Amino acid sequence: MIVIMMPGTPEQEVMSLKRRIEDKDVRVSVTKGDKYYVLGLVGDTTAIDKSKIEANEHVSRVMKVQEPYKLANRLFHQKNTIIDVSGNTIGGDKIAVMAGPCSVESEDQIVEIAKSVKESGASFLRGGAFKPRTSPYSFQGLRESGLDLLKIAKEETGLPIVTEIMSTDMIDRFVQDVDIIQVGARNMQNFELLKELGKTKKPILLKRGLSATIEELLMSAEYIMAGGNENVILCERGIRTFENYTRNTLDLSAIPAIKKLSHLPIIVDPSHAAGLWWMVEPLAKAAVAVGADGLIIEVHNDPENAKCDGQQSIKPERFDKLMKDLNKLAYIEKRYVYDPLRV
Repeated sequence: MIVIMMPGTPEQEVMSLKRRIEDKDVRVSVTKGDKYYVLGLVGDTTAIDKSKIEANEHVSRVMKVQEPYKLANRLFHQKNTIIDVSGNTIGGDKIAVMAGPCSVESEDQIVEIAKSVKESGASFLRGGAFKPRTSPYSFQGLRESGLDLLKIAKEETGLPIVTEIMSTDMIDRFVQDVDIIQVGARNMQNFELLKELGKTKKPILLKRGLSATIEELLMSAEYIMAGGNENVILCERGIRTFENYTRNTLDLSAIPAIKKLSHLPIIVDPSHAAGLWWMVEPLAKAAVAVGADGLIIEVHNDPENAKCDGQQSIKPERFDKLMKDLNKLAYIEKRYVYDPLRV
């Protein structure tokens, strides 16, 4: 349920109504728009008498929210959410680009790639310290030592770190050392993990599950937000279909759909979607064209000898060209990837 206040309602009247509703054991979030306030009611609203709220002279209207997700719903939060990570924004006019190798392999490797992607205009360094793999015999990542190497790369370049968490027992370490905690596709519905991440204030990059619907993705975001952490970034990374030529099928229609349904920023992972390096560039451009707030791209300086997913990683020189192309494309939409003067 949401309550839309009359334009020009004094803040004290909004807070007074908020307190009265909260007395019914219902959580109330307040969003201030350009002209009016919106109160979002979350919880068991059966005890709320809609007619009594509507009788308030400062209330414009009361609406029932049909969707099961509330906090992630655009009805509760009209403006797009912009998440600031160490001065780098996700969700505004700037298209956030997270780039780096699928997995951290060595100090030289991660530092060299970090310096390269930063020079090309990337705002974040991605890299897997812990790697969930389909086969138990595949490279599982350097784990804690991989986190240490990511920290070294951050010290060398200043780029904020994006890396994937696997379990709740690593949350304290990730909160301390990681700038954006990634929840992978396989853990999108690991609700115990989502609940614990909801208790933090750390930005969470939530990837869509292999066969998850848009609503299921938004409900997983709701788990995090219901815990008090509203810093959620959604990620479309391709879904499983009957097609097997590509690793997954990139659902670009999810971008405008989520933009309509939710205020949360959404980025696209063209690397995991296609699983083929030569598809990364056109898919990245398509993602920007349909309104994605950012991209997460795998870049490796020696993909032929990569320990993980080399076939879907692009080389630094191709990434540099892609960034220039993306900046020009974004400029058409009055957005930018890096300094607009470099278009």
